[in-house]
Amino acid sequence: MFTPGVLLRLEGVAVFGVSLALYLDADYGVLAFVLLFLVPDLSIAAYALGRPIGAATYNLVHLEVWPVILVAVGVIGDERTVVQVGLIWLAHIGIDRAVGLGFKYADADFQDTHLGRV
Repeated sequence: MFTPGVLLRLEGVAVFGVSLALYLDADYGVLAFVLLFLVPDLSIAAYALGRPIGAATYNLVHLEVWPVILVAVGVIGDERTVVQVGLIWLAHIGIDRAVGLGFKYADADFQDTHLGRV
């Protein structure tokens, strides 16, 4: 029932939900959220340079550590826009995980992820 894949998807739901709640609580604009939400997926363009580079680029952009650091730096430095971008980025990664879009393998099709085949 609670396989690793299910747990990782539940974790994605939590990351998305908390990021969105914090975003809305801070009273950031919905338009910015809508416009920036899919920006991390531009990393898919790196697949034009081959699977290894595409997978590495996609995985680096979809690593939760970057937006977490961005949010922390924004909070510590009292930079609202930095926090806003970090929360949008984190929400994007959360929803990706929730629907099963995981890290890519350099030697596999784009649909093959650490969460299974999409």
